Amino acid sequence: MRTITAIGVPVLLLAVACASPGEGRPADRRVVAPAPTALPVEKAVRPPFDRSRHSTTDPRSIWVVVNKSHPIEPPDYRPEISLVRGYQVATPAARPLTALLAAADRRGLGFKIASAFRSYDYQQGVYGDAVASRGRAAADRVSARPGHSEHQSGLAVDLVTPTSPRCDFDPCFAGTPGGRWLAENAWRFGFVVRYRPGTAAITGYSPEPWHLRFVGRALAAELRRTHTETLEEFFGITGGDYGRRRGR
Repeated sequence: MRTITAIGVPVLLLAVACASPGEGRPADRRVVAPAPTALPVEKAVRPPFDRSRHSTTDPRSIWVVVNKSHPIEPPDYRPEISLVRGYQVATPAARPLTALLAAADRRGLGFKIASAFRSYDYQQGVYGDAVASRGRAAADRVSARPGHSEHQSGLAVDLVTPTSPRCDFDPCFAGTPGGRWLAENAWRFGFVVRYRPGTAAITGYSPEPWHLRFVGRALAAELRRTHTETLEEFFGITGGDYGRRRGR
């Protein structure tokens, strides 16, 4: 190392021994540090979705799966209830449903709740009326037998829109502004359209684009991300018609 003076200011220079041609003494050479090597950027790894976070059998769970193979147990189960626009819903679904309806109102859709929580006895009457008007086989495609209805969990709700009354409880609801909005946005509030076209063999029910089921924001987002249309497929749970082998 040696010191030189530039315009009266001492400056230190690093030197390395390097023999100059024809001379037996070292020559001064500045050392240039190598450029740092860029570290590889690690891609973020999405942690696996925890499918055991909530029970699929406990009726108090927001992930409970109720279908023709898996009735609610016990049969007289009643959830903790809150009111949303005068209708009874399970308390975990109340605030998300309120937010969904408010967001739809801002879009001018004006959803009305047509059905929410139904007790075992009430569902018995609903199913009985369907059998009387349609026959048992036809009734089973559109109405749950008592004990097998998602409505008894308090987590399901049926919506209608005054602007499209002819499509209330009809598959054409899917093509209405309200139906399209629900298909695209219900998941943002933790709801899924439970019975979709092409899934009747899995869920046991014909398409019902007006029937929402609360499952929570995390699961609703995961179902959308993985393009999974039914709870049965996501959790590997038996569905279909009555009398099929049970499996969780």
